[in-house]
Amino acid sequence: MFRRKEPQRVSPGQVDTIVGTGCEFQGTLTAQGTIRVEGRINGEVKVQGDLIIGEKGQVTANIKARDVTVAGIIRGDLDLEGTLEITSSGQVQGDIAVANLIIGEGANFQGNCKMQQPAEDKGQKMPGRAAGETKVKA
Repeated sequence: MFRRKEPQRVSPGQVDTIVGTGCEFQGTLTAQGTIRVEGRINGEVKVQGDLIIGEKGQVTANIKARDVTVAGIIRGDLDLEGTLEITSSGQVQGDIAVANLIIGEGANFQGNCKMQQPAEDKGQKMPGRAAGETKVKA
């Protein structure tokens, strides 16, 4: 009857911007495509596409993006339209607002989680549940 679209998965092969190992960025980073971080970012990140934090990546910033995959460290709040995936080596410290959450075995998440409707479903109301009212604590 109703079929939910599968969330778009982050494709590491389609990266538009790389913040490499040994590179440090301070300020507001804004991009339309996919960003991969292996270095350090301090400030704010606004990505219309996806954000990938590699195992050596460290981000101290509030983040607004579509999907985020974390194998490194994020300290800051995340506001995502889609999926947050924290891999087994990933660490997230901060509050998150996401449509989908995947936490791998051994991953570390400290903060509050607010589950929200995916971007493509925001106009539709799920029966018995108002948009943005489901809360999960990890």
